[in-house]
Amino acid sequence: MSPLGHKLWRDLWHIKGQAAAIGAVIAVGVLLLVMQTGLVTSLQETRDAYYDRYRMAQVFAPAARAPNQLVDRLAEIPGVAAAYGRVTGSALIDIAGRDLPVQARAVSVPDFGPPPINGYLLVDGRHLDTRQEDEILLLESFAAAHGLRPGDRLSATMNGARRHFRIVGLAQGPEFLYVTAPGEIIPDDARFGVIWMSRAALSAAYDMDGAFNEALLRLGRSATEAEVLDAVDRVLDPYGGLGAYGLEDHGSDRFVTEEIAGLRATSRSVPPIFLAVAAFLLYIVMTRIIQSEREEIGLMKAFGYTDREVATHYLMMVLVIAGGGAVLGAALGVLAGRLQVEIYLEFYKFPFLVFRVDPAAIIAGIGLSIAIASAGGLMVMGRVFRLTPAAAMRPPAPADYSRTGRLAAGIAHVLDQPSRMVLRRITRQPVRMAGSTVGIACGMGLSVAMISLMASFDGTIEHSFSVADRSDLNVTFTHAVGESAIFALRRMEGVIEVEPIRHVPVVFRNGLNDYQGALTGLVPAPRLFRALDRDDREIAPREDGVILGAALARILDIAPGDMLSVEMRQGRQERLDLPVVGIAETRMGAPAYMELAAMNRAIGEPGRVSGAYLRIDPELAAPLYQRLNDMPAIAGVTLKSDSREAFQRIMDTGAGAVRYVMAVIAGVITFGVVYNAARIAYAERARDLASLRVVGFTRAEVSFVLLGELVVVTLAAIPIGSGFGFGLAWAVSEAFSNDIYQVSAYPDPASIGSAAVAVLAAAAFSGWVVKRQIDKADLVLALKTRE
Repeated sequence: MSPLGHKLWRDLWHIKGQAAAIGAVIAVGVLLLVMQTGLVTSLQETRDAYYDRYRMAQVFAPAARAPNQLVDRLAEIPGVAAAYGRVTGSALIDIAGRDLPVQARAVSVPDFGPPPINGYLLVDGRHLDTRQEDEILLLESFAAAHGLRPGDRLSATMNGARRHFRIVGLAQGPEFLYVTAPGEIIPDDARFGVIWMSRAALSAAYDMDGAFNEALLRLGRSATEAEVLDAVDRVLDPYGGLGAYGLEDHGSDRFVTEEIAGLRATSRSVPPIFLAVAAFLLYIVMTRIIQSEREEIGLMKAFGYTDREVATHYLMMVLVIAGGGAVLGAALGVLAGRLQVEIYLEFYKFPFLVFRVDPAAIIAGIGLSIAIASAGGLMVMGRVFRLTPAAAMRPPAPADYSRTGRLAAGIAHVLDQPSRMVLRRITRQPVRMAGSTVGIACGMGLSVAMISLMASFDGTIEHSFSVADRSDLNVTFTHAVGESAIFALRRMEGVIEVEPIRHVPVVFRNGLNDYQGALTGLVPAPRLFRALDRDDREIAPREDGVILGAALARILDIAPGDMLSVEMRQGRQERLDLPVVGIAETRMGAPAYMELAAMNRAIGEPGRVSGAYLRIDPELAAPLYQRLNDMPAIAGVTLKSDSREAFQRIMDTGAGAVRYVMAVIAGVITFGVVYNAARIAYAERARDLASLRVVGFTRAEVSFVLLGELVVVTLAAIPIGSGFGFGLAWAVSEAFSNDIYQVSAYPDPASIGSAAVAVLAAAAFSGWVVKRQIDKADLVLALKTRE
């Protein structure tokens, strides 16, 4: 090994703590890039392969009741490669040990052969014998949640009639990657299932002999989806068509697509922040190393090393730190990605999900880390070229402090000697102090962002389940019913308050933007479920306009006062042009609200409701659940507490769990940045501090001279880091938000306080470590300093 090689490793060992801190920052950036890019690739490729293998429909067309002959007409539409009609319906499954039945969706299977579109994967057991009307296949995740196996029996209520079935197999399907109950957006394996049964048996249960209520279509390569949707609607409109929609509007696919988009957004926005912080820290470290090694640089040049060789030596130090951190981050990113796919399999029902390493991401991560670090290092290398041996071997010329010294003259007379030394250091080297302040502020900002994000997730849960929704449970009817059903609910013992509601499928359009969702009808003065503004003030539903959730307004790019086109998919299927009269600060889903009576008039079905929110007496809950279960018009009952627990589980163990990992990372980086600043300051002033000990300063006074500077810099960094943190929190919250939930980043004093405590604790620990080094300093070094 060459002499410069030996010096390189000695220098790296000397700054091992600082190098490790900077390498950790780089490793985190590369880890996130490799992990999230790999997850995007894995989810996307697995989804596409699953869809292709089991022939996932590209167009869905629900209807009230359409004759089977229409399937041939649908298949003849230009651009349609295949068409298939099936029967679907809602069911309530009785589960032992549960007071309330569990909602399920029943799907028909052809009497002969597998489904030509939207097939299923048999996971356990055998296929159906369609001659046996009591045989069913059950969704595997639902069966696992309740301990059900092939051979078990269960009872279910379909179309008001109780039926008994035998489970012969467990299955999965591409249309059930993300499984939620109707009207809900939170998946819960225990509260919603899927049943596959023979076409004949299901048609008999729902009076669909010779008919279907959902058409599935696959398109050819040259098909134009919009034209196909219009043609399908024209065919099905006379038979109660509810509006055809594409795969991108299918509930399960929408959530998977949103997750992929969120991962892609964070992989592009978050890692560069860590790499930029690392480049900044490397710039500071290398600047101060070159300043402290002026004499060594002069000696190397005097012994014949060229400017290029000396500069390459210091650049290699940068590359070793950056390359080591990047390689470590890439390895950890692969490991973290493999652990993360196990979590995704709990919420997205893929038959398998293997983390696929994206070589381009590893190459880009390592290359970008080295490039950014080299850019910071090259900015310093110019100083090496400018140093001649003669100039380098002399001490640097004293700086002119005649002007900056006046800044502290006004208060210097009230300070003791060590305090004046701290003040002079800060005022005479403002650029250097600003660099340390910005470095610590970056760490502070990361902590503020992550703690604020955690508070935002908790705020989403609290706002959705305690502030906006003040009910205890909600009831969903099998179809739109009259007000007599609401009167029946109010008469039940244990029911304190009932608030009717209606959801109508619609398509919202604003210029080129559209969204297939639901319009929710609320009573004029809602109490149990309310639309609220940003200040949690109630927005009363109006007859002359709609209230949009913040997420929906963002999707449609619309503001209050603008006109919105609403295409109803029920009743007379009117197309309404309504003004947007308010924006609700919704944290879950993308809802829209309108006054209930006005919405029913637009549909042409006055006095109809599709569900209700209830406030009940907890002491009478059990018998009330039984009475609700006996009502044939009820399709499902959802306890708010169950929904809240399911959502909390997603936040704690699903994609939302990333915030805990990032919070830990932010804490580690914060300590690394503060420790790095303290070590650099000590390395710069080691001889000066030893000189103070020689001339009679005590250990406490010498420590105060150095650590006082660290305290001032740290305190100055806190407000700067708070502002940076909220900007970063906003960017990350935008990446996390999707159709399932919206995370709102807002100034939270508690987040600032927690992050400030973390920074101060890191500063205190770093100061303690550095103080130990001061106490052990070799005082002879001060006597050997050449002047």
